[in-house]
Parts: sequence; C-alpha cells; structure tokens
Amino acid sequence: MQQIHVSAIDMGLSRVLPVAEKLGLLQSAKEDAYVFTVAGTNGKGSTTAIISEICQQAGYKTALYQSPHLIDFNERVRIDGQPVGDQRLIDAFYQVEQARLACELTLSFFEMTTLAAMLIFAQAKCDVWVLEVGLGGRLDVVNIINPNLAVITNIGIDHVEWLGDTREKIGYEKAGILRDGIPLVYGEPDMPDSVRQRIEALNCPYYQLQQDYDFTLVDSEMDTDTATESADQSQWQFSSAHVTLQLPKPKLSLLNTANAVAALLASELKINSAHIKQGLQQVKLAGRFDQRQLFERHWLFDVAHNERGVNFLLQQFKPLWQAHLAKYPQAKLHLVFSMLADKDIEQVVELLVQSGLLISQWYIGEIDHPRAAGLQQLSEVLQQHQQSVSSYASVAKAGMAAITETMPDDLILVSGSFHTIGEVLQQLNVSA
Repeated sequence: MQQIHVSAIDMGLSRVLPVAEKLGLLQSAKEDAYVFTVAGTNGKGSTTAIISEICQQAGYKTALYQSPHLIDFNERVRIDGQPVGDQRLIDAFYQVEQARLACELTLSFFEMTTLAAMLIFAQAKCDVWVLEVGLGGRLDVVNIINPNLAVITNIGIDHVEWLGDTREKIGYEKAGILRDGIPLVYGEPDMPDSVRQRIEALNCPYYQLQQDYDFTLVDSEMDTDTATESADQSQWQFSSAHVTLQLPKPKLSLLNTANAVAALLASELKINSAHIKQGLQQVKLAGRFDQRQLFERHWLFDVAHNERGVNFLLQQFKPLWQAHLAKYPQAKLHLVFSMLADKDIEQVVELLVQSGLLISQWYIGEIDHPRAAGLQQLSEVLQQHQQSVSSYASVAKAGMAAITETMPDDLILVSGSFHTIGEVLQQLNVSA
C-alpha cells in the first residue's frame, strides 16, 4: 500500500477529495456525527484520548483517529476505545482502493489510512468523531471533514520543511482547520497573529487558556504543568467564567486535560461533571509519561522528540525523579534513546544534558525506519556533550541491554520518538 504514491507525505487535498466524495464520507460526517478536529505541535494524542474517553462515558458511540501507532497499526482506528479488527481494516482499505481506481488518482499511505478510518467510522454510525491531525492542518487529509469544534493544543517549531520555520507560518497552517462560526479551543496563552486573523475572518468564537479557562492543583505545590503522576486520589480544579469543577487527576498531563475539558464544555454534546470524572479516571495513553514496572525495573516511556516536547517532559520528570531518589537514594538514571534523522537531534540532546539531570548511561540504537538517524550520527552528538554511551544495532536491543546494565532501584527513561517507544515496548513483549 505504501507504494501506491511516490511520497509518504504529499500535502494537499485536491487528490483526496474526489475519493472521499466517491465514498460518501463528506456527507456522512456532516449529517451523522459531531466532529472534533485537534491540531497542534504537541499534546494532540493526549487531548484526543481524553475527549474520546469522556464522550464514551457520556454514552456516545465514539470514534478516535490518531497517528502514528506504537506497535499495532490498528491502534490508529478505535471505536469506543477499542482498536478495530484486521478484517474491518482490510475491507475498508479495499473500498478506498476501489474508489481511488475509479477516480484514477494516486494517494499517499497516510491518505489511504485516513480515508479507511473515516469509512469505518461512517459505516459504524459513530455519534462522535475525534480526529487527530497528522501534520499541520490546512492541507492535512483530516481537514476534508468539516469539524463542529476545533482544538489547537499549541504551536511550536516542528516539520519546518512542510509548515514553515516560524510560529506565525505554522500557526497559519494549523488554523486551516477552522470553519465559519465554529468554536476554537486554543490551549496556550500565546496566540500567533496568524491564528487570531483566521479567527476574526471566520467569526469563530474562541476559548483560550489563561484567558477564558484555567486549571490548578488543589492539594499539591507542584507546578500545574507537571502534574501527571496519578496513582493517588489528588484533585485538580478546572475553572472558567461559567463553571468550576473539582476533578480527579488523570494519568495524563493536566494541561492537555484542561484543554480537552474546555473543548467538551464548549461543544453541543450533553456532557456533565460525572462523565468528566469517570473519563479522567479511565483514560490512559501509552508512551505519554507512561510509567511501568517491567523486568523488575522502573521505566518511563515518553515520545518527546522536539524542543517543546522535551521541555514538557522535563517539567514533569524532574519532580518524579526527585521523589524516586527520596525513596531509592542509590538510584541512577539511564536513558534509552533514538531519533529520526530529520529531527533536531542536537537540540534535543542539549536540552536533556543541560537539564540538571545526571544521566549515568545512554543506550542508543537505530530505529527500524527509513528516516532513522544512524548510530554514527547519534554517537557524535552525544560525544560532543561528553556523555557515556553504549551503542547497539537497534533501539530494541538497546532497551534490552538497559535491563542487564541497571539495578532494580534505577530508573530507565525511554524517549526520542514514537518509533523508539514502540520498538522497545515490542521487544519487551508488552502491549501499548
């Protein structure tokens, strides 16, 4: 399937729209579903997962589309929280392929996948569609569907070859998901002018973090952005001009959680505080500040792969590491690490090295992906920062090596890419 079009990423909607129309997707989504479209540089996965879980708790048959997957392709396409089965995916891909051939057009891998997911959602007659934008917004295939409500989690510098090299340019692309008069939830205090101009041009009501809603911890002195450890029954507070809610802490970032709650309250869906509380107690998402006990070791998996993602990870991780050291004074920090070659490896490594964390050992290996950074590239960057490095043929083998080289009290952080997390989890024979 990945060979149908020469480019894995081919921005633009001109080829995909006729196929979507042939499949009847545009009319189906318009008539039968309430659609959330979520764009942003970071936090899309957590935000969409939370929206989806709360909608399920409210009794809506809920479709969730996310990318990329960590282990199984089916993770991308979920109905009521469950990945769809292989045969359902095969049938949908067959129908998309027949429509593509009838239109005499080529489609990229991501376009085929997105259309197949939407076809499954339409055929299942889902009440709510929660769609994560893959890249940008304006020209992403998800944008063929008109949303009822849009979310932009944040705008940072990433995918500059596709979206531009400034927040204004990237903001313009992400604001392309807006439509006339639909609400927007904007999940950070600093809004680029390009987004604001789009809001004004389309007369969209909007709700912005720290302006129209905010959040705070009730029983902790930790910074609100860092509150993700949720084994306890700690509470946090969501507040806006219309409502104040005391809510249980979820296993995901409170920042992304607050944005998701704001989106649900701004929607036309019948969502109450009980649904929100139940959803937050249930929601989870692999690879996002994902703490596990595996092979008698403490692990933390996080997909951070750019400046904003790493800074956010560090804000969350530092209090966790201090708490870990208080419990295990002899513990050491080990990092299983790999990235894609087109990411800013130097910047990510520099942020990790200069974070103040003492990383005892780095375990590096190549990701099984055409865009993977090579061992030499990874090694050279780390050696420039005088880090202690062990190299392996694959990042999966690096993850296994970390087990043998650590002590039970140590903590193993796995980060750098979705692919890094997925391959290590697969090697450890655990599910996402």
